[in-house]
Amino acid sequence: MTCIKAIAISALALAAGLAAAQDAPQQLRSIPLTAGMHVIQAEVAQTDRERAIGLMHRKDMPANHGMLFVFDEASPQCFWMKNTLLPLSIAFVADDGSIVNIADMKPMDETSHCSSKPVRYALEMNKGWFAKRGLKAGAKLKGQPFAN
Repeated sequence: MTCIKAIAISALALAAGLAAAQDAPQQLRSIPLTAGMHVIQAEVAQTDRERAIGLMHRKDMPANHGMLFVFDEASPQCFWMKNTLLPLSIAFVADDGSIVNIADMKPMDETSHCSSKPVRYALEMNKGWFAKRGLKAGAKLKGQPFAN
């Protein structure tokens, strides 16, 4: 095998490995949050890359687990479900932990779901999680990132 051919094969293998890694679910550090008596294990997505990948490519998510998206400053936040296989509910959350609004999102849908006012946080959970627990706009989340 020539050196050029070996380099080309190595480059293709590396590219295939990177593409496969991009299609793999990310696993981020998690923190506990509470919503009344309910405990949530929330993975924290705080970099641009972590937020962009979010819960993409996951086939399931345990009950009471979710992903907390953390932004540097409050602004209108919008989410879509490209490459996201799970139906999700998203709560847009103010700095004090109060839920501003909640939206249900369909898998693989590119429709935007936006906060009704500027926020720094968004919490994605399995679809219906908030409704099943009677949590609506105005309910409060507690935990490390919120000024409680």
